[in-house]
Amino acid sequence: MVKAIVGANWGDEGKGKITDLFAEESDVVVRFQGGANAGHTIIGDYGKFALHLLPSGVFYPHTTNIIGNGVAFHVPSFLKELKMLEEGGVPAPRLMVSERTQLLMPYHVLLDGCEEERLAGRAFGSTHSGIAPFYSDKYAKSGIQVADLYNETRLMERLTAVCEVKNVLLEHLYHKPPLDPKALFEELMGCRDAITPYVGDTAAFLRDALAQGKKVLLEGQLGSMKDPDFGIYPFTTSSHTVAGFGAVGAGVPPTQIKDIVAVTKAYSSAVGAGAFVSELFGEEAETMRRRGGDAGEYGATTGRPRRVGWFDAVATRYGCQVQGATEAVLTAIDCLGYLDELKVCVGYEIDGEVTDAFPVPARLDRAKPVYETLPGWKCDLRGITEYSALPQAAKDYVSFIEERIGCPISIVSTGPKRHEIAYRR
Repeated sequence: MVKAIVGANWGDEGKGKITDLFAEESDVVVRFQGGANAGHTIIGDYGKFALHLLPSGVFYPHTTNIIGNGVAFHVPSFLKELKMLEEGGVPAPRLMVSERTQLLMPYHVLLDGCEEERLAGRAFGSTHSGIAPFYSDKYAKSGIQVADLYNETRLMERLTAVCEVKNVLLEHLYHKPPLDPKALFEELMGCRDAITPYVGDTAAFLRDALAQGKKVLLEGQLGSMKDPDFGIYPFTTSSHTVAGFGAVGAGVPPTQIKDIVAVTKAYSSAVGAGAFVSELFGEEAETMRRRGGDAGEYGATTGRPRRVGWFDAVATRYGCQVQGATEAVLTAIDCLGYLDELKVCVGYEIDGEVTDAFPVPARLDRAKPVYETLPGWKCDLRGITEYSALPQAAKDYVSFIEERIGCPISIVSTGPKRHEIAYRR
């Protein structure tokens, strides 16, 4: 059986904690898309860790963790995270990297920065991690697979062909020094031995695991609003963030995905540019940002302050719909206990008309929020594990959101630690 954990919003919903929670009872955890451009923060038995590329099941000795073929595999980030776990006292995890996974190369990072520099005020808010150039190369059939590291003739041929094109861009558009394919080849040879113990046919491993009745957990990065087809394009990521892509990015049959858990936060947050209808500003935003999460609303990878706002039921319902969510998890409700009242965005006003349907990007920029106001609970909910113990106003808030998003909320997270949760059903 396959369960997918995905984000209903812009990312930063708390998926890492929820994946870590479900990983405890899973046999395999698979990262199926994205790269080291976003992170999952997990607080468990070994302390607090921010994972960027490793699957969130690495803290369990019984779990096999897979980096799937849909991931942008940055070897230096992978090795750095392994070292971080070792230094933090975490036992060496069981890890596999798909031999079909493509490598995020140094020139992807370089080109990402060059393009953001060129765009200046029109930039997309990239993390400068090389994600857009990586996926551009993958679908232009210019990528380098992990398996290419073990065929040196093929690897050199592909690097030479790639550099011919990249050097035209670097010299004539960005006015930067050209790439040397031989230097890139030597760099890849230098890291090949370090990853060799982890490389394998992960699709075959997953087929065998499913045939044996193993529990497989798919871990997504970012959320619905960052999907290049269904999100706030062009201010999206460059890989598909919806659960449907999990079958492709992990290499499992789509018919095996039985449960899709969409994670959403009790208020809204986002990193990067693009439409954010319920966004708050000024002191109101700074207070929410400061009280958010375990260390405030700052990106786990970039450290950038996140944009924050009231819960957006229009975006979240749509996010759950495009994910095909069978249930939802509401996180960070403990961060809102300071408020006398809470607003929920229940509609968008666009050109004088109110709608509760999430619009295409060409209309989204004109949307203004329509709010309903609910009373706050004015107390600390941190660590409550019995849903019945929550104050009535908090339970009413959860019920109101559930009705508006049209998806059953099964879990309410009351803190950043692994078991600071309240099961609702």
